[in-house]
Amino acid sequence: MCIDTYRVLDSCRDKDCFEDVRVYLTEEGQDIVDRSGSLRVRDAQILRAYIDIDPMPFHRGFYQLHIRLFIKIVCEACVGQGNTRELCGVCAVDKKTVLFGSEGSVSIFKSSGGSGFCPDRGTGECSVGSNLPIAVLETVEPLVLNSRIAEPHRPCCCACSVDEIPDDIGCMLGCRLTAPENANRLLVSLGLFSVVRLERPAQYLISASDYAVPEKECGAVEDDNPCSAFRNMKFPISEFSPPSGSELVGDCGCGASDASTRRCGG
Repeated sequence: MCIDTYRVLDSCRDKDCFEDVRVYLTEEGQDIVDRSGSLRVRDAQILRAYIDIDPMPFHRGFYQLHIRLFIKIVCEACVGQGNTRELCGVCAVDKKTVLFGSEGSVSIFKSSGGSGFCPDRGTGECSVGSNLPIAVLETVEPLVLNSRIAEPHRPCCCACSVDEIPDDIGCMLGCRLTAPENANRLLVSLGLFSVVRLERPAQYLISASDYAVPEKECGAVEDDNPCSAFRNMKFPISEFSPPSGSELVGDCGCGASDASTRRCGG
């Protein structure tokens, strides 16, 4: 059987730390930061990633990737004794790397469904062809390492200005983002784990067999007797026996000596 898939040509993993990144706030959030002296970050979430691929000059087959991440920051500020307010904003960070993506001599077009007999003006039924490799970014939600309120004109890491943030990113917050010059700034330091790879379409001939129907039957819970289903559940012993510090660190892994096993309670 012939299959059409993607071949990974090069990949890398990275652990980036972005210090003092400016967070662009809404008008309400900026007013809270100007009046608050204590603030903490509750959550950080990646909203969108933009990836640009450019061939490296004098290095055939290598490409430079410019990645820009837009991250939503949710904070909680103290605006008075026993009074807290929640605010949110957006920050942007840039990441660059160079990977091998080989060379392509063909442009690939793929249909997107529907009828292409009489398409609307400005819309096509096929994707735009390109012989560039495909860049893939995998990442987890960023870790907030630090946050602080800085005075106006304090140096910070600004990947872009507030005018460069796409409108749909600001619409996700429900308000327009602002960046007054003579106002306090919210700065955050972020840690990010990521994996980046370059892929190209490839066709492979593999051995295949017919689909096998599973022999296991799907079991259903009897709604009329919930206690019977509960009695069949195993007792969660591990939930009542939290792991020790040595087990979390991993000192008792495979290959440990007898002495180290005795120290770990073995």
